[in-house]
Amino acid sequence: MKYGFIIDNRKCIGCHACTVACKTENHVPVGVNRTWVKYVEKGVFPNTRRVFQVTRCNHCEKPPCVAICPVSAMYRRKDGIVDFDSESCIGCKACMQACPYDAIHLDPKHDTASKCNYCAHRTEIGLEPACVIVCPEHAIVAGDLDDPISEIAQLQARETVRVRKPEQGTKPKLYYIDADESAIVPTAARHDIFYMWSERNQQLHGGGATYLVDSPFLQKNAVAAYDVGHERPWGWLVPFYLWTKSIGSGVLALPALAVALGWFQADGVRDIVLSTIALVFTAITALVLVGDLTRKDRFLRILLHPQNKSWLARGTYVLMLYSVLAGLFWFSAVSHYGRVSAILIWPTVFAGFFAAIYTAFLFGQCEGRDLWQTPLLPVHLIVQTLLCGSAVLTLLAPLFATQSPRTLSVAVGSLAAFLGLHVLTMLGEISMPHITDNAAYAVRLITHGPFRKLFWGVAVGLGGLLPLLLFWLSSSYIAAALAGVLSQVGLFAFEWCFIMAGQSVPNS
Repeated sequence: MKYGFIIDNRKCIGCHACTVACKTENHVPVGVNRTWVKYVEKGVFPNTRRVFQVTRCNHCEKPPCVAICPVSAMYRRKDGIVDFDSESCIGCKACMQACPYDAIHLDPKHDTASKCNYCAHRTEIGLEPACVIVCPEHAIVAGDLDDPISEIAQLQARETVRVRKPEQGTKPKLYYIDADESAIVPTAARHDIFYMWSERNQQLHGGGATYLVDSPFLQKNAVAAYDVGHERPWGWLVPFYLWTKSIGSGVLALPALAVALGWFQADGVRDIVLSTIALVFTAITALVLVGDLTRKDRFLRILLHPQNKSWLARGTYVLMLYSVLAGLFWFSAVSHYGRVSAILIWPTVFAGFFAAIYTAFLFGQCEGRDLWQTPLLPVHLIVQTLLCGSAVLTLLAPLFATQSPRTLSVAVGSLAAFLGLHVLTMLGEISMPHITDNAAYAVRLITHGPFRKLFWGVAVGLGGLLPLLLFWLSSSYIAAALAGVLSQVGLFAFEWCFIMAGQSVPNS
């Protein structure tokens, strides 16, 4: 059994009866929608037409929202319906990032994820979804795609059907007959400030999707006459989490390598100071992750009932492993157990690297944010981690100069090297060919859109090129310390652009 939908655009009249029926049947709050109808008008008067697109959850065969959910609140039933358990949801909003179709929203009443669930409570007793029975034109057809005598299976076999974003590999089971390119492709139609009956909702969290007036993906003479806005799920806490995690996971790496190469001598004070910083910033990272949950009261579910395929759940255990190892290393340093410290340092460093790069695998599960799935991201996260470790060591170098006179020179040289690599990788991520319009659109938002000043002015200029210029002009500690601070300002600016621009691409 494999339940799905077919929307016959030859019949749809854009009456919104499906939207109203869905809201009534499922008690959907005002401001969010499980299903909605998008209007697009195209052509030049008098040769114009209006096309409609009924939009909702695609009940994918390979649902990315299920794979990324850390507590199995999203799950796929045996009949193919992708359902959710609001009692288990912790409000991490990862499923919203994983969905390429903007089908999941945050329920403002319960602060949990919500979406179309195929009216499972009706389907289980032999009734059709509410949107199907209310449609006056029978434009919505639901049923078992595996049953060859069902209406939906016969329609699929007889008509030319199309799905949204097939390149994502999710195998959606929401099919369209006579789909129009201007409606089915999210970036194809121009979105003005005003829709047919209202202003575009720009009061959403984070501002919602950003529509560029000069986008190369726009179709000529196609304008969205009505649509529904969607918020950006992750706010400032996520770029902040990336930055604190980079500091916490990388601060011990450079001294360990320098000791192994004979550049530094063993120093208990340095070990205590740096492991303390590692523990503090890793603890801040954990607090930030909990703070971003809309159901903070349920955060223990990710530890007690994890969904093991989710990199959000796996990452939690990686951070715990690193915290334990860093804590043991700190204890051995405080207790002057030099041999134990020498044994623990490399497992701790490698766990720190793993803590740094697991986010790349998490972002890889975010099928709705193609920008985040760049193949350079794992390498870039390691570079960022070493950049942060070098910056911290540079700022603290005078504390360790007595025991290791070469501390400043090694720290400054490493900071310059990793800063240069960061700038090159950062520019590489935006200049490399992007195989999807979603990723290319996000890059354009960074380089030519609302994030361009922050990216070019702060991330590249103030935080990248200026510190490198300081290294070239001066060898003083003050110049090196200023370069270290500026590098962190630039890194945070880049994280902000990367996270926000990735979420600003329209997905529906």
